[in-house]
Amino acid sequence: MEFRKSSIEDIPEMMKIINQAQEYFKSKGIDQWQDGYPNEDNLKEDISADESYVMLIDGKIVATAAISFRGESTYDKIYAGEWLSDRKYGVVHRVAISDAFKGQGLSHEIMSFSEEKCKEYGYKSIKIDTHEDNFVMRGLLEKNGFKYCGVILLEDGAERVAYEKIF
Repeated sequence: MEFRKSSIEDIPEMMKIINQAQEYFKSKGIDQWQDGYPNEDNLKEDISADESYVMLIDGKIVATAAISFRGESTYDKIYAGEWLSDRKYGVVHRVAISDAFKGQGLSHEIMSFSEEKCKEYGYKSIKIDTHEDNFVMRGLLEKNGFKYCGVILLEDGAERVAYEKIF
């Protein structure tokens, strides 16, 4: 298993994995990623910002994630709680794993890789948000030392539960 920066050529395979995640959410009645997000334009933006990564096993793309260090404007205000810190932080977005590789602990590897990237750049905090009903992601976050902090509002007004990990 290895991680590398994504390239434009990776987008079709990344979109296949994201589409699988969208179908999974739909089948579980989770109203996340059901409105055309994320899409190819989001992935192109991540790639051009040098924030997009893929995980490979035997040379095949099996997962994707974005790790950003530009801050997140929707995290400026948090409701029904508070962030653990006001330090500069990394943010993890758009985590998706191929259906063929689910259940193999790869999401833990993505969280670990994200944390290492934060440390590499001198950050001591990592934040992430997810849909309230995405219990798989929420459980993953808690198992990986993230603490529930409250609720943030996306640009379209949708609520997301927010987590932070200090290291």
